[in-house]
Amino acid sequence: MHTVTLIPGDGIGPSIAEVAIRVIAAAGVAVEWDRVEAGMAAIDRYKDPLPQQVIDSIRRTRVALKGPLTTPIGSGFRSVNVALRKEFDLYSNVRPARSFEGVPSRYREIDLVIVRENTEEFYAGIEHFIDPARSAAETIGIVTRSGSERIIRYAYEYARKHGRRKVTTVHKANILKYTSGLFLEVARGIAAEYPDITSNDRIIDNMAMQMVIDPHQFDVVVTTNLFGDILSDLASGLVGGLGLAPGANIGYNAAIFEAVHGSAPDIAGKNVANPSAIVLAGALMLRHLGEPAAAERIERAVAAVLKEGKFVTRDINPGAPVGTTEMGDEIIRKLA
Repeated sequence: MHTVTLIPGDGIGPSIAEVAIRVIAAAGVAVEWDRVEAGMAAIDRYKDPLPQQVIDSIRRTRVALKGPLTTPIGSGFRSVNVALRKEFDLYSNVRPARSFEGVPSRYREIDLVIVRENTEEFYAGIEHFIDPARSAAETIGIVTRSGSERIIRYAYEYARKHGRRKVTTVHKANILKYTSGLFLEVARGIAAEYPDITSNDRIIDNMAMQMVIDPHQFDVVVTTNLFGDILSDLASGLVGGLGLAPGANIGYNAAIFEAVHGSAPDIAGKNVANPSAIVLAGALMLRHLGEPAAAERIERAVAAVLKEGKFVTRDINPGAPVGTTEMGDEIIRKLA
């Protein structure tokens, strides 16, 4: 029996999270879910998007599955996602991008992983207005040697563990000579310790172009926080969109797995949302928990349902879609 914190999330979050729970149970993994509220639901109830009980639960279980959360714009409330990463030092954001047969996309047979530094650089939260009139603002991006070392080493260890052949470091060291320069310097030093893995580097603007021209040339990509945020969404777009994009936030003492798409409040409660991202995030979570066989079964089941195309939501088959619940039912049938 595994004990896992469940944050259902906002908008479509509760409905897709329920599908993930049912799929994990059908795969034969016993999980005791500690349900806690964050985001808009928590604001309504506790006047705080990240109540202390959420932090206490994750600290106790050390693993969480999270649906999409909404941060009100201009309200003064902090981003729950950023706050959780900082609270638990979830320094590694892992975003796989994989092609699925049956999903409309510009490319086929893509299988790459973006490894993003998750706590530093421009998302460190160091910003302010520099004059009383608020006519100019400053953001400070922090890149440390220790932070660079641990994320780059994580990428190489991930590549070695999963039989990946190449790691590409993405930077802007030609212009940001100190911050990106430090990141690239660390990357080249660590690359020398892994002679079994091919290493190269790309400047961020060229990297974006190369991913569009030929994404198959990349395998594992490691980069800083802002660049990783952008490239991971770009990678998702290459394989059909965020509806198929799971994510993992990994630290030394906790891990949070999530659907990386938004809460889509306009379709909440309508039973039309694609549950694939959070189901695949659940599979990533099961691998983390030492349940690789169940994770593999779930991933195969999702792939089979998408390939068949008969029991999928409207984003995959707009002509003859089924609902969120019905797609979940079909994923469970494919597990058998």
